[in-house]
Amino acid sequence: MGRRREPVAPPVAPWVRTRLRAAPGAAAALALLVALTACLAGAYPRAVDRYEDAGLRRALRQARPEHTTVRLSAPQPDLGLPPGRRAAALSPAALERQYTKVLGTIGEPLAVDRAQSAYGVAGTVTPAVPDPWLPRPTGLPARVSLTAQSGLAAHARVRTGRLPRAARPVDATTPEVEAAVTAATAESLRIEVGAVIHVPAPGRRPLAVRVTGILVPRDPDGAYWSTVPLLRTPSLVTLPTPGPDPDRYWLGALLLAPEAAPALLGTGTDPARYWHLAPDPRALRAHDLDRLRPAVAALESGPALQRARAVTDQGADVDTDLDEALAAFSRLRSGIAPLVAVAAAGTATVVAVVLLMTGGLAADRRRAELALLRARGASLTGLAGRLLAETAVVAVPAGALGLAVALLAVPAGRVAPAVAAALAATLTACAALPLRAALAHRTVRLTAPREDIASVRPSRRRTVAELTLLVLAAGAVAGLRRRGTTGDQLVALAPVLVGVIAALLLLRLHPLLLRRLSGPAGRLRGAVGHLALARAGRTRASAVLPLLALLTALTTAAFGGSVLAGVAAARDRAAVLAVGADARADASAPLPAAAPARARAVPGVRAVTPVAVSHQARPADGQDEVPLLGVEPRGYARLTAHTALGAFPSDRLAAVRARPLPALASPSVAAAYGTRRPFPVRLADGSAVTVRIALVRDRTPAVHGADFLVVDRAGLPAPAARPTALLLTGDRVDAGALRHAVGTSATVRVRAEERARYADSPLQSGAEHVYTAAVATGAGFAVLALLLSLVSAAPERAALLARLRTMGLTRAESRRLLILESLPQAVLAAAGGALTGWSAITLLSPGIDLTAIALPTAASPAPTAGLRPDTWSLALPALAVLTAAVGVAALQAWWTGRRGSVTELRAGDGR
Repeated sequence: MGRRREPVAPPVAPWVRTRLRAAPGAAAALALLVALTACLAGAYPRAVDRYEDAGLRRALRQARPEHTTVRLSAPQPDLGLPPGRRAAALSPAALERQYTKVLGTIGEPLAVDRAQSAYGVAGTVTPAVPDPWLPRPTGLPARVSLTAQSGLAAHARVRTGRLPRAARPVDATTPEVEAAVTAATAESLRIEVGAVIHVPAPGRRPLAVRVTGILVPRDPDGAYWSTVPLLRTPSLVTLPTPGPDPDRYWLGALLLAPEAAPALLGTGTDPARYWHLAPDPRALRAHDLDRLRPAVAALESGPALQRARAVTDQGADVDTDLDEALAAFSRLRSGIAPLVAVAAAGTATVVAVVLLMTGGLAADRRRAELALLRARGASLTGLAGRLLAETAVVAVPAGALGLAVALLAVPAGRVAPAVAAALAATLTACAALPLRAALAHRTVRLTAPREDIASVRPSRRRTVAELTLLVLAAGAVAGLRRRGTTGDQLVALAPVLVGVIAALLLLRLHPLLLRRLSGPAGRLRGAVGHLALARAGRTRASAVLPLLALLTALTTAAFGGSVLAGVAAARDRAAVLAVGADARADASAPLPAAAPARARAVPGVRAVTPVAVSHQARPADGQDEVPLLGVEPRGYARLTAHTALGAFPSDRLAAVRARPLPALASPSVAAAYGTRRPFPVRLADGSAVTVRIALVRDRTPAVHGADFLVVDRAGLPAPAARPTALLLTGDRVDAGALRHAVGTSATVRVRAEERARYADSPLQSGAEHVYTAAVATGAGFAVLALLLSLVSAAPERAALLARLRTMGLTRAESRRLLILESLPQAVLAAAGGALTGWSAITLLSPGIDLTAIALPTAASPAPTAGLRPDTWSLALPALAVLTAAVGVAALQAWWTGRRGSVTELRAGDGR
């Protein structure tokens, strides 16, 4: 008997594989979008970490090791101890054991650079040495500091002689020790190899210190040599004595062998043990700042200090200015980070909206398919699960690839925030289609209802959500205006919320505008205008997401562009205030007569304004000195107009037969000497002129102070009229050629160089670059949202054009139809985005200060940098939206015309 054969079920292709094979183009486009989004999301936090870490390292370098090194010091051993124990306490072995234990007391995240750290013994008193061959600038004997520091051989190169040694055990009675000096010390104190310096010792013969070598530091700027700069470079000390010639004496360091440290016990130098702990800038991270500052505080006067005393000496103490350097960096970062957070919030919102819009468009495209599946019994959970699996198969590998590219492109920074950001972007892309499909197909329907934007009324839920967002936006705007950018995260979302509220408002106004336009359009000749308006009114209500993305992106781009424009304007203004022109050359004495002509021949120079500056002028024969500026009125007036620094009419300052001389003065000088009566001004050479204040201005280009007088140079005596400064205007002045033209006696400053100095901080320049990238990303995703909305309707439009072409519609009318159909939403987004951006900037500008990101210090000569609407930032994104909409519509009409009506109709039937 043959075996019964079980019936074999026909193979069923898996859902995911079938869908991917059916729409490979859509899957590839989704993968590309998710990969790009995940890459940008993963790169952002690492880019912020990178520029903040670079800013922290720069702040520590600028603070110098003498301020950032943690200096732990302990007094010499108790005098009551036996001499042997006192000497052993200063031995290198004992100090090294204590140094190792001290390193164990340093709490994280404070990292110590062991290569630049050191320990040793140094005299706290610098005795005068009697050797007559040492230089005595004013007759006072030179003084020396005796130091026995570890690691001398590893940090110095011997130029002459050899390193010092200790031939036998050293104690307080040792009569002679060896030492080395740096090349700078040897040159200033005229020390040679073999020289003997006698250090006074109480109750015994002076300690003879024989110099055995002259050293060259390997890293003179490192903490090893710079924590105590005297080890590297001698100092010419000036005593605070009255008289024109104060007393001075040389102070230099003698570097003993570490084994010779006990010899200091027999001198009057009061030796102290020390352990210098240099922070490692490469290991310090800006995101650890909240833990780093308490760690330093604990080491200064907290538990870490108690632990350090337990392993060294109960009298040990810690001295460092590292906490001040960290506090200064924290203040700068706290002024910059909120501005970057505003850009990040706006860009993240736009990206999220685009991802949700992508899922919404996919759900709309498959509306009939999903409705049929629901009608045939598919559960809502099962349908959403299948769509989630279908999307995840494409999105998860793409997100992982984007994250990998981000990690490779930005190698520095934390990994966890980058992974979290990329994961959030990937999950948003995965959930967009299932959520939209679940919301659209909650109820089983045989046919999908018509949801035209002009006919569907907003639901109560939407109204409640809009009112909630309105309250949040009002609270965020009020908080930002009151507290500035130092508030909570809601403040950072203020520009975004303003854009969202404006988008929702325009969405409510859109149907009203379309209805108002339908009447005039019906009276036009031809059917293209009326048909285009009817088509625009039949746009599905799901088109709210593209408009929301566009308005949010345009608001963010306008806000961000205005921030960048405000930063650039503040730097330009600060550079103008600092230089007074596009370039200038200043000298303490009159410049050569040919200097103006040579400066005028420099490439890039358009005009040269000579100025005679007399800083010792005394008005009204008083004791107060006021800078007197002798200028040529016409040229100087043009300069003031060019720089916007106290512009004035030149004829009011001309000294043609005018006695007394008309003068332009600062408000303080005008208040002190009056504007009605003339008064004399005595010059530095003893001559005098009589002036009368005719003009008052707050600023003038030639000087930076609050006091000045400006007169016509033709009315000054010949010696006082010779120019000592040249103020130049022109584009791209060649600084090198200008320095060569005016000679080495003049100091040259160029506005471009001054402006570049304001942007050299990694914290500020990095934040500016990240801000620019965020704005560009938001604008790019906004254009992408527009393109997606237009492309999603391309098949339906192509079929419509094909049918209309069979009825006699020409190609030109086809182009006009598609362009006019896409214009209402594009015009609404462009105009609304520009208006919303202007409104957001105007509302939020009182609470935003750009000084921290624009200028290096608060002491800059420029006023506070505020936020103002920038015309180009408002207009360019709006024009880009209009151009993209018109361009896509025209391209689609041209492509449809090439394919032919029959092809499109057959393609439409197939769909």
